[in-house]
Amino acid sequence: MAGWIVTGELSGNYAGFSVEYFLLAYTWWMNWYELLFLALAAAAAWLWLDSLKAREIGIRAARQACGGEGLQFLDETVAGQLLGLARDDAGQLRLRRIYRFEYSDTGDNRRSGSVTLLGHDVELLHVRPHLYVIPHPHETHH
Repeated sequence: MAGWIVTGELSGNYAGFSVEYFLLAYTWWMNWYELLFLALAAAAAWLWLDSLKAREIGIRAARQACGGEGLQFLDETVAGQLLGLARDDAGQLRLRRIYRFEYSDTGDNRRSGSVTLLGHDVELLHVRPHLYVIPHPHETHH
């Protein structure tokens, strides 16, 4: 309602365009910019929260791999190395994340390992000299 009061007070015709036209166009574009900003903010928040969940999955996988091999998982964390898009077995586009972590086999050294996630599924886990390929639940091995 306030917009109509302002346009009523500023009404006029300048070179074939009315003030009402400019105010309506300005309001329309501002609404689109605000919606775009909100959509980008929501996407950034989703990516941040999804990355936190994926990082926790990577930490758990690295901890279990080190424990299973009798290795010491150092710093109790993983660090993001790569983020990209990849397709899963069903052809869906998902985020592929590669995390680096460090472990020790003697307690006096630091070695580097990595865990690759496709979405929230562990795809590869690399602890030198071993490379673990995580089978999908629908695959059977004999």
